[in-house]
Amino acid sequence: MKLLTKASILVLVLNATLLQAQDYKQVHQNAVVIDTHNDVLIEVMRGQKLEDDLRGKAHSDLNRFKEGGVDVQVFSVWSDETYTKGRGFKYANAQIDSLYSIAARNADRMVVVKTPAELEKAVQENKLAAMIGVEGGHMMEDNLKYLDALHKRGTSYMTLTWNNSTSWATSAKDEASGTVPNAKKGLNNFGKKVVKRMNKLGMLVDLSHVGEQTFWDAINTTTKPVIVSHSCAQHFNPHFRNLNDEQIKAIGKNGGVIHLNFFSGFLDSEFEARKKAFDARHKAETDSLKQQKWNNDDITLYISRKYPEDADALRPPLSLLLDHMDHIVKLIGVDHVGLGSDFDGITSTPKQLDSVADMPLITRELLARGYSQADVEKILGGNFLRIFKENSKPSGRSI
Repeated sequence: MKLLTKASILVLVLNATLLQAQDYKQVHQNAVVIDTHNDVLIEVMRGQKLEDDLRGKAHSDLNRFKEGGVDVQVFSVWSDETYTKGRGFKYANAQIDSLYSIAARNADRMVVVKTPAELEKAVQENKLAAMIGVEGGHMMEDNLKYLDALHKRGTSYMTLTWNNSTSWATSAKDEASGTVPNAKKGLNNFGKKVVKRMNKLGMLVDLSHVGEQTFWDAINTTTKPVIVSHSCAQHFNPHFRNLNDEQIKAIGKNGGVIHLNFFSGFLDSEFEARKKAFDARHKAETDSLKQQKWNNDDITLYISRKYPEDADALRPPLSLLLDHMDHIVKLIGVDHVGLGSDFDGITSTPKQLDSVADMPLITRELLARGYSQADVEKILGGNFLRIFKENSKPSGRSI
């Protein structure tokens, strides 16, 4: 029997490595890759152009969506709690206008889609299918007609709350603060009407950001599968934005899908302690920027980019994102998990996930953990497409 030399063993190892690299890239290319939450429209509203090279300025741009194999991107339409009545709905429409303008300027590679059929057509034509997700029920201004109008413009889901509560639903941040009386937590009667109207319209009910009582009220009200567009598991990090095991099990029973957020602070329970030490090291510079009226997120991004090695040490390993996914799959199965990156809405991501261009690395890690190609395709986008179709089916009477 011929013995293998060290050189021949090295060749075999290199060939196996190359084959594995080709395999994960091919699997990623063949899948319909859907990310349910990206905040780059914030940068667009500040004057950036999505067709430009935004490396160093944003996690996302059109070229990097292509590089990352992203077929469908839900663009978040967001405003904070200062956009109250008279402002929220108007600003939501301004962001939607900007998305339609981007698509019109780049009609050969991008299109806004409203239905599953339009989504599938865009994928077949090798165009980025752009979808709309309104992040924060305050943007409908307690007006069901505004909700209808947002849906007509193409809104595929609405997050019932952002960090701020509405008059009809309490947020996770407010419920966790301990300042909301139990009698005021959750959905009131109007809030339940909102959920029912969303079911009627075919608009996905998004339960990221909502308080735990709001979560249970919504789960008990909806007649269709819900979405959690960008959250993680409390099993690894008991952050108020993450889901506990009972909530995860309820999503599985409902038929919904949990899309994992890439934010280091949601993934890693030790991130905040490292971040506080980082902030202390750069306090003088941070204080100076605060005096110049910079907001906290912009300060964090500026300091992180100025001191990249220091900032990189804050980031958890990519494996932790997969640990969150494994936990959810163990509890409720592979049919109920997906990706909701929160790129351009977050200030720190796991190592290696530097931008939308790095999405294929998730496919690589899933395959390395033993997920089948069929399961990977579900996680990357098939699960979202399923509930998008289920929500789009007509149901019930008008509310």
